[in-house]
Amino acid sequence: MAEITAGLVKDLRERTGLGMMECKRALAEVGGDLTKAEDLLRVRSGAKASKAAGRIASEGVIGAYLASDRRLGALVEVNCETDFVAKNADFLAFARGLAEVVAKENPADVESLFRLNIAGENIETKRQALVQKIGENMAIRRFVRMQTDGKLVQYLHGVKIGVMVDYEGDDEMSKGVAMHIAFAKPQFLSKAEVAADVVARERAVQEARAKESGKPPEFATKMIEGALGKFLSEITLLGQPFVMNDKQTVEKALAEKKTKLRGYRFFVVGEGIEKKTSDFAAEVMAQAGAGR
Repeated sequence: MAEITAGLVKDLRERTGLGMMECKRALAEVGGDLTKAEDLLRVRSGAKASKAAGRIASEGVIGAYLASDRRLGALVEVNCETDFVAKNADFLAFARGLAEVVAKENPADVESLFRLNIAGENIETKRQALVQKIGENMAIRRFVRMQTDGKLVQYLHGVKIGVMVDYEGDDEMSKGVAMHIAFAKPQFLSKAEVAADVVARERAVQEARAKESGKPPEFATKMIEGALGKFLSEITLLGQPFVMNDKQTVEKALAEKKTKLRGYRFFVVGEGIEKKTSDFAAEVMAQAGAGR
């Protein structure tokens, strides 16, 4: 059986919000498989699916650029070691400059971006100079570029969350949707776009929960379909209650304003990067000893 490490227990706690010993027992039961342990706990307790976009685990900023005609834009995530540096004016200017380079030069990937220039200076050379000046390591993690024959709107929540929406229609409505995305962090635009494996996994969880409930088959089927429908609404932008008016979904709010969404992207600083913890292993060991 795989070793149940402190890191595995920590990951499962973050995914489910459940207690340490409960997570450890679930991992032991499935041989240390994180995904199976999460599904097992969700069957037993109804714990919510993981929300990777909420796992802020590093410092940094989102740099943004939007062309004056609002048909070309970019977002760039640049990481650093401390929040103090994330507020540094030179660091912020570097991130914004990178976003403009991404939009105008359209590099294939981060490695290609390093070979381009910013304000007449090679980007990698500029990065290294900033590291020397500020005294802290920094990295360009990722970027996204959008170009459209419609319109783009951007929304930055401070410097930690950046959203870009491609749309046709009402400007204010689209800005409201960008703000909604920053708050709700939908994984997909619509139910039709949800990956088949995501649906299959959730259906398996709900079928197992229905089986454990002991309800007659006809009620169990309704229970499964109802729970699956709720899950799909929660993870899709169009199905979510609109933050500006939670009496209607985003889809209905858009229709009311005769606005069509063509796509969106968002970045959250540190999404998916593990945060360093110094005392978690000791906490696990203490709890394990108490549980014996």
